[in-house]
Amino acid sequence: MVRDLYNVRVQPAEPVVTPLTDEEEQRVRSTLFHELGREVAERGWARFPAYTTEERRRLVDVARRLTDHWGQQVAVEAEDEGRIRLFLTGNAALPAQAAPRD
Repeated sequence: MVRDLYNVRVQPAEPVVTPLTDEEEQRVRSTLFHELGREVAERGWARFPAYTTEERRRLVDVARRLTDHWGQQVAVEAEDEGRIRLFLTGNAALPAQAAPRD
């Protein structure tokens, strides 16, 4: 069933309070940068679970940092409600021979 939504407005982002300290947050982002960066460099894509808004924001920031670091666009795509995929823009499709890894 298709439902048309009228007068739908995007709500401004609410400030998210992370349970991590600033130092812990930096370490998490650094680890994601290195681990996901290695995986994207090897395969052209990587997926990672992201269930909360803060986790999604971290992955978007990691993709932006990888783009700045490599000089090549790293895109972010939500695969479903709990997984985000980072990929090089030239590798938008998953390789046929690669089995999905969770």
